[in-house]
Amino acid sequence: MSWFTGARRHPSAVLLVVQLLGVVIYPLTQGSQAGRVGFEIIGIVVLVLAVFSVRATPGLTWISIGLGIPAVTLSFIDVYNSSDAVVAISAVLHAAFYFYAAYSLLRYMLSDHDVSTDELYATGATFTLVAWGFAYLFVFVQVLVPGSFIAAVAPSNDRTWMELLFLSFTTLSSTGLSDVVPISDWGRSVVMLEQLAGLGYVAMVVSRLVGLTLSRRTT
Repeated sequence: MSWFTGARRHPSAVLLVVQLLGVVIYPLTQGSQAGRVGFEIIGIVVLVLAVFSVRATPGLTWISIGLGIPAVTLSFIDVYNSSDAVVAISAVLHAAFYFYAAYSLLRYMLSDHDVSTDELYATGATFTLVAWGFAYLFVFVQVLVPGSFIAAVAPSNDRTWMELLFLSFTTLSSTGLSDVVPISDWGRSVVMLEQLAGLGYVAMVVSRLVGLTLSRRTT
C-alpha cells in the first residue's frame, strides 16, 4: 500500500505526526482511568515508532528496547497501583529513552552532506523527543522535591503531565509563555539545562542548513 510504503520511507514523519497528535488527544484522556490507559497506549505507539526510527539510524535498537519496555511496564503499573517510586523510576526510564532516541536521530541528520525529506521531518521529531524527555525529567523532579513547580491555577497541587509538557515545549522553544514556574533549585536547574539544549539545537540545525546551502553554491 502506498501509505505503508511512505511510512517506511519516512519513519521520522510518522513519529512526528503521532507525537503531535498525542499533544492534541491527551486533554481528552484526563480525569479517568480509562483515559490514562488510552494515553499509555498512545505512549506505546510513540515508543514503538521511536524505536523504528532509531533502527534506521546509527543508534542501537537493543538499547531503545531495553529502555522502552520497562518504561512502558512501569507506566501501566502506575495506572493501577501508583506510588512515588514507580512514578520516579518510570520517569527516569522514559527520559533516558527519549533522549537516546533524539541523540540517534541527531546522528542520523548529521551523518552525511545530503538533506533528505525524512531528515527534514527528523528535525521536528528530534525537537519533540527532547521536549518529551525533559517533561519526564520534570516529573522526576516533582516526585523528588514536591512543590518544585507552581502554576496560576491551583498552585499548591502537583502539576499534571500536560502542564509539565507545556512547560517543556515553551522552555525548549525559548518562547517563555508558560504559566508553570519552577521554584525549587532542582526544578530551575533542569529548566536551565533545557534552555541551553534548545538554543544549542536551533543553532546546530540552522548552521548545518546554512553550511550545506553555501557548499552547494560553491560546487
